[in-house]
Amino acid sequence: MDSHNRFSAALYLLLTALLADAGPSKDDDWPWWRGPQRNGHAHPDQKLPAKLDCQRDLLWEAEVPGRGHGSPIIAGERVYLVTADEKAETQSLLAYDRRTGQSVWKTEIHRGGFPPKINKKATHASNSPAFDGERLYVTFVNGGAAQTTAVSQQGDKLWTTKITDYVVHQGYGASPQVYKSLLLVSADNKKAGAVCGLDRASGDIVWKVERPKIANYVSPIVHHLDGRDQLVLSGCEKVMSLNPMTGKTLWETKGSTQETVSSIVTDGTRIFVSGGWPKNHVHAVEADGSGKVAWRNISRVYVPSMLVHEGYLYAVMDGGAAMCWNCKTGERQWKGLLGGTYYSSPVLLGDRIHVISENGEYSEFKADPAKFERVHRAQIGEQVFATPVVCGGRFYARVAEFVDDVRKEKLLCLGARSK
Repeated sequence: MDSHNRFSAALYLLLTALLADAGPSKDDDWPWWRGPQRNGHAHPDQKLPAKLDCQRDLLWEAEVPGRGHGSPIIAGERVYLVTADEKAETQSLLAYDRRTGQSVWKTEIHRGGFPPKINKKATHASNSPAFDGERLYVTFVNGGAAQTTAVSQQGDKLWTTKITDYVVHQGYGASPQVYKSLLLVSADNKKAGAVCGLDRASGDIVWKVERPKIANYVSPIVHHLDGRDQLVLSGCEKVMSLNPMTGKTLWETKGSTQETVSSIVTDGTRIFVSGGWPKNHVHAVEADGSGKVAWRNISRVYVPSMLVHEGYLYAVMDGGAAMCWNCKTGERQWKGLLGGTYYSSPVLLGDRIHVISENGEYSEFKADPAKFERVHRAQIGEQVFATPVVCGGRFYARVAEFVDDVRKEKLLCLGARSK
């Protein structure tokens, strides 16, 4: 292993240790949105096949009933993801065998109660579940409320808790996060926005913080900053930090736009925020509680979440450009053209970034501040909204294909074939 990869592996292990009491973080699992470190980094020691190819490297594919944009999570011998049947008005959690893609179980969480309308590109299942080593957790908007449900590993519903009333503006896409004994859930909306900490065993609300009555789509993310764990949220016209165990506000500052989708990332000193309505922005906020904005620009990184790697911030913009900025100064290092539109977030593996466009064009490019260099492109599916997952040396992608003009979803597993 060269010095670069040793550094990446050491950093991964350090950050994983800091969050060790937050739940499972095995090297070959991806237990919640954005992976074990909550930052889109895959473990750097694993390898994917060179020049990933959907035909040559396909290990299995599984039909996904219904429709959803939620990314899968991977835990133990299972792959889990959410889906919704728009005709039957059901929202469900699915479990697949990780080795073969065979369906293991399907648990219906809600039936009926769909909101009257959502954005035409949204779904009623647009987030990821979370796994704490014992239970699975999913949040859906149903019956005019955001509701979180715990499910056993056998697919049995254990409890359901109403988080807050919810009126749909575009849709709902916030993924729950495991933190120590709690499950963190956010549900910003125009009627009764809130972020909560739930007891994982009982579903009881331990703490609840009201949020501004503004449509917003951000997931709760915990990072270790300024010597303590902080739950950081953007959107609703501010950036705020909470104590994840109590909900107490640690600090907040104005500056974020109203609607954000992307999840906050950090270099350990600053947090990086982006948003897309009514204003476009990417900016860095000091994480020491001062609220000081280190730098800002007007790039549109609305939906895809960003990545931090070795002092540089990387982004895939909604409109198809890849960007690299200096974390400390905000100086743009380069802008590269990928093409297409993007709702899926990029994933970092070692010094390579992997991402899929809406029309299924997969790109691999270098996380190198010196220049933009795309090293590979391929076709993976015909339509992609969900972020891929890279763990255990495998690449998982939720895609859609069109058969006689009928849209059908699949879960694909790509990797090296056993010799």
